[in-house]
Amino acid sequence: MPRGDSSTPTAVDPQELWLGTRTTRPGRGRKPAFSRTAITAAAVALADTEGLDAVTMRRVAAEVGAGVMSLYSYAPDKDTLLELMVDHISAELAPATAASPLTGDWRTDLKAVARLQRAQMLRHRWLPAALSTRRSLGPNALAFLEHALAALRPTGLDGAAKLEVFSQLTGFVAGYAGHEIARSAAADHPDRTAAEVRYLSAVAADGRHPELAEALAAPPRPLSPDALFSRFLDRLVDGLDTDGTRPADL
Repeated sequence: MPRGDSSTPTAVDPQELWLGTRTTRPGRGRKPAFSRTAITAAAVALADTEGLDAVTMRRVAAEVGAGVMSLYSYAPDKDTLLELMVDHISAELAPATAASPLTGDWRTDLKAVARLQRAQMLRHRWLPAALSTRRSLGPNALAFLEHALAALRPTGLDGAAKLEVFSQLTGFVAGYAGHEIARSAAADHPDRTAAEVRYLSAVAADGRHPELAEALAAPPRPLSPDALFSRFLDRLVDGLDTDGTRPADL
């Protein structure tokens, strides 16, 4: 039975989803009016314009001109639809990786991977939230993972360590992009931003937070969002220890 639009994550079987035969509407007779790809694309477009909360089976059905019940043969619940959406937009990464072949300098290549991820998340601002719960790897996401693991080959790390590095990098990018998206939304509310500045100034002046006071008194570093991301990324990637015998040099 379809599980509808419940916000509680459901148990999606990745083998059935990605390797099973149910890629289009099953059944005999008249050719299906819709495809799983078209329905997924409609859901992505809806999330891009109105946010992830707007993506319900009812809304997606309306977007493609279908009955709600007919969608359940393509995606039995919203969690499955989210899996499809994440992998659908992962296809955008293939042309970028093809245009930027690996250099053999693993730090340079890993930073390029992170920049591709950030650009994707800023195009699809719902993606960091969607990744906050565990997602399976569809064919497009697997292709990008393969690229990232190949970038790490010169490190000599074993397979498990490479996966850990990729997970750490993705978590950093998702967290940073989520922060960027939140800050962008906050810019629409200047009164709230001004109130936060006044609050921190008062806290810094109370004498009980000398470290914070010193930090706030330091000259600001006006940087573009891209430059700031690069500085944070450099600290992460350049500090990675690949021999496992000593702390990384920071």
